[in-house]
Amino acid sequence: MADAPANDAPYRLIADVSFGEGVVVHAFSNLYGCSIGEGTRIGTFVEIQRGASIGRRCKIQSHTFICDGVRIEDEVFVGHGVMFINDKTPRAVGPSRELQTAKDWELLPTVVEQGASIGSGAVVLGGITIGAGAMIGAGAVVTHDVPASEVVAGVPARVVRA
Repeated sequence: MADAPANDAPYRLIADVSFGEGVVVHAFSNLYGCSIGEGTRIGTFVEIQRGASIGRRCKIQSHTFICDGVRIEDEVFVGHGVMFINDKTPRAVGPSRELQTAKDWELLPTVVEQGASIGSGAVVLGGITIGAGAMIGAGAVVTHDVPASEVVAGVPARVVRA
């Protein structure tokens, strides 16, 4: 494993990240406590949070947010501005009006299997599996699992081609 990306872009936050060989991370990206597989490319203005993992030879386009609990397998394409969500009932405070902590919510893991593609502007809710080779249309809101090789689009995302 490399200890830093292969390129030298200014203005990025990288802390406690496990890098594969040949990873490229562009400027204005925040990566912390995550792992990035070999040969992966991370675009500008991307945030990948602690607990997320990205496989080998992936392309993560600009303005994408990948939160804790997301596992992206090898050779996945994630378009511009894709948003992953890991909590279906977010709240700032609990019944006693105290700020919530990690103990106050349930992390909903998400898996994007090998070779899947997610179009720009898609939103992927927590607790979802996107099957190998599946394609998510631009702007889709993925609320349920997507079987391998299926194409979904719309709000909510529905199968348009199997």
